[in-house]
Amino acid sequence: MSQVTAAMVKELREKTGAGMMACKKALVENDGDMEKAETAIAKAGLKKAAKSEGRTAAEGIIVVLSNADKLGMALEVNSETDFVGRDESFKAFAEKVGQIALSNNITDIEGLKSAEYEKGASVEEARQALIQKIGENIQVRRLSTIDGSGLNLGQYVHMGRIGVLVTLEGGDQDLAKDIAMQIAACKPEYISPDDIPSERKEKEKEIFVAQAKESGKPADIIEKMVQGKLNKALNEICLTGQPYIKDQDKLIGQLLKEKAASIKGYLRFELGEGIEKKQGMSFAEEVAAQVSGSK
Repeated sequence: MSQVTAAMVKELREKTGAGMMACKKALVENDGDMEKAETAIAKAGLKKAAKSEGRTAAEGIIVVLSNADKLGMALEVNSETDFVGRDESFKAFAEKVGQIALSNNITDIEGLKSAEYEKGASVEEARQALIQKIGENIQVRRLSTIDGSGLNLGQYVHMGRIGVLVTLEGGDQDLAKDIAMQIAACKPEYISPDDIPSERKEKEKEIFVAQAKESGKPADIIEKMVQGKLNKALNEICLTGQPYIKDQDKLIGQLLKEKAASIKGYLRFELGEGIEKKQGMSFAEEVAAQVSGSK
């Protein structure tokens, strides 16, 4: 049997666009014969899957899970359209991938791709099979974990599009869930003003100083004006300074004090954040082009 090398896998991947695991499998099954392996990839429909992967996927689902050890995990799996994001087979795939990551304590996407999805198939191979079935680009994009051991771990998912995990010292599970909902709704950048980098504070202050100087007021008055505006602006981007969504007359900082609780950490995933959505031809555009070309 011919030895399958990394260079051979790389060559086949460049030729077909199929995943590395699929390329390696095709080469092994065809005794290292590049031509036969390429044919096997084509027959399996993986070239079609590779073509789909060139399109932007910014829809999909956010999965949030936790286990008995209070390890929390958020996972983003993308599709091209929200229609597929609601598809039961797509959602089942995302949920299962999340459970695989959580149960095996996998913390990086590459490790997750190579994990076993079912007997004889990796997560990556299952992803490509789903692309072939559905006809859209599907990406297991990112995951992150948070350790809630010894703490109250709260989680919340909004419509599969925003997922939050938060850990509290003190308080209770109900409070932790309420704080997770707050983070989902209000998207704080920091927990408290103490967490804001000094560079950010100085930049904000410079802006307010420049604005205040135009008023022509004395320096001591300007200083008070600036400090007041700065404190307000910094609190608005911090969780503790935001009005509680269930009681707008109360700040989160006050709520935490009443409950003798403090926030130790949180993570927030929003579907598609950071993805440039104008990359290449969209799924809808490709369908329109195919329809136009068939006339």
